[in-house]
Amino acid sequence: MRALGIATTGMLAQQRNVEVVSNNLANMNTTGFMRRRTEFHDLLYQNLRRVGSTASDAGEIVPTGVQLGLGVKLAAVYRIHAQGNLTATDNTFDMAIQGKGFFQIELPDGETGYTRDGTFQLNANGQLVTHDGYAVVPGITVPEDAVDVTINQSGEVLVKLQGQVNLQNVGQLQIATFANEPGLQAIGSNLFTETPASGSATVGTPQTSGYGSILQGFLETSNVNSVEEITNLISAQRAYEMNSKVIQTVDEMMASASNLR
Repeated sequence: MRALGIATTGMLAQQRNVEVVSNNLANMNTTGFMRRRTEFHDLLYQNLRRVGSTASDAGEIVPTGVQLGLGVKLAAVYRIHAQGNLTATDNTFDMAIQGKGFFQIELPDGETGYTRDGTFQLNANGQLVTHDGYAVVPGITVPEDAVDVTINQSGEVLVKLQGQVNLQNVGQLQIATFANEPGLQAIGSNLFTETPASGSATVGTPQTSGYGSILQGFLETSNVNSVEEITNLISAQRAYEMNSKVIQTVDEMMASASNLR
């Protein structure tokens, strides 16, 4: 009975659905996290009577035919790049991007990573780095004698030095955009790398056309909606239970058939 295999694919699909929802809920408080959504495709169909075939020698066309579906499969786990809420932290080197764009990070292998997590700090050399010690690109170093640091919406890093009145520009932040943001590959630690699907990074100055602005002292929260995720979890659970019920019913039907005298 085909229903046994079909229901099995349904249970596997809903299992993946629950895994994606659970990952969303686990990252509710992860800075800059983008929630994921599962997308499914139906599997191949078995043609018992092909659509458009002739029904007789006279040439009558079958209007519908007989096609039996063979189940469902996971097509993609789509990342939704919607703006999360902005939370004030009052930390000097916390930054959020309001609008499109990613911060650029130099990874240990020399590759450039991209992130929406603006939780930055200074290392022992005064260089702006992530919490893992990876340098922000382009490199920005704050002098030791700086008494105040201001980062404006255009990404200019301005410092006030001891004994000076005027601010000194020590660097310019650049952010990157992509033609297809969901095509980026997540590598963990809130970092992404570009892929052929995402296209190459287009780097520009914040607050210019097509690029977001920098907000100092803010962080972007996860865009996970807990109520929506719980609703999705309940829906996936019910679908899983219904598919398991199909398997149970098929088993009972096969038992009935085997007991025929």
